This record gives sequence, structure tokens and C-alpha cells, in this order.
Amino acid sequence: MIITDVPFNTIDWSQVASTEHTGIEGMAYWRTLEIGNIRVRMVEYTAGYVADHWCHRGHVLLVLEGELDTLLEDGRTFKLTAGMSYQVADEAEPHRSSTVTGAKLFIVD
Repeated sequence: MIITDVPFNTIDWSQVASTEHTGIEGMAYWRTLEIGNIRVRMVEYTAGYVADHWCHRGHVLLVLEGELDTLLEDGRTFKLTAGMSYQVADEAEPHRSSTVTGAKLFIVD
């Protein structure tokens, strides 16, 4: 990852407006900042959330709370719990998220 045009700054996530994103089931709430060439997000999935798309974008993702199920397009599945992370490159392995219990994530892409 090459990060450009990003000055040092701090973020009070409680001051960042949330946007709603409907899944096949449940909701995702994103607090998003676009800074230089990166997008930084605090994301919360409601219990029962299932993403409505395959994501091809690369991410570094950290589970802060709850459990996240990640399905790769090739059929592999991964369960991440609080304190676990994953990283994937752009266009490397399409993936889709879901959660039974709900989850809170920190994502940089």
C-alpha cells in the first residue's frame, strides 16, 4: 500500500456522519473519510447482515466487536472475531461479508 497526500490527523469517529447501506439482509452503517488516496471507515453491521455484492476492492480490515463471516468467491469461508484482521489486494479474491451476531469493523482501503 502506498499512501499519498495524507497529512497527520486524528479522527473522532463520533463526529463523522453515518450512512446506511442495505444488505440482502440487515443493514451496514458506515462512517467514512476519504483522505488523499485512501478511504478509512468505521463500519457496523446489524445482526443478520448479508452483503448484497461481491467486493473486488483491497482492504485491511480489523474486527473490533462481534463476529464477521467472510466468503470468498471460490467458496472458502473465514470467521473473524474481535481482534482478528484480514488483508486482501485489489482484484485478488472477490469476497462478501455477513454476520449472525453483528460486528463493528475498522477498514482501510
